[in-house]
Amino acid sequence: MKIILLQDVKSLGKKDQIIEVNDGYARNFILPKKLGVEATGANLNNLKLQKQNEDKIAKENLEKAKEFAAQLSELTVVTKMKAGEGGRAFGSVSSKEIVEEAKKQHGVTIDKKKIVLDEPIRNFGTYEIAIKLHPEVTAKMKVKVQENG
Repeated sequence: MKIILLQDVKSLGKKDQIIEVNDGYARNFILPKKLGVEATGANLNNLKLQKQNEDKIAKENLEKAKEFAAQLSELTVVTKMKAGEGGRAFGSVSSKEIVEEAKKQHGVTIDKKKIVLDEPIRNFGTYEIAIKLHPEVTAKMKVKVQENG
């Protein structure tokens, strides 16, 4: 019997994959536990439509990420830090602070987990940070660290 898997099943296959299994296994295990449905014409058509919809949504998300990346590349976020001895920065700027300042200064909401900082910013100056918006889109944004005075 041909089955369309509704979720990943160990040792059988991945979600939306069409597999061939014994009739008894399908009737007694896969169908009652809602792990899959029989591969009828209607179900195959539903699967095809669902994949087309997912592709369309993925394209829209990619386009939105590209637009947002272009918007972020034009922004400069200014943060302030206390100065210690000899004009050195006291402490560091974290991704949480960058997110808060971006929201305050430009009204832009960024997920702090998407900001890629190799190491915390510990000095004054202008830095270009990476923000991973989508698996295929990484935005660059400028962060200017000034002395709090």
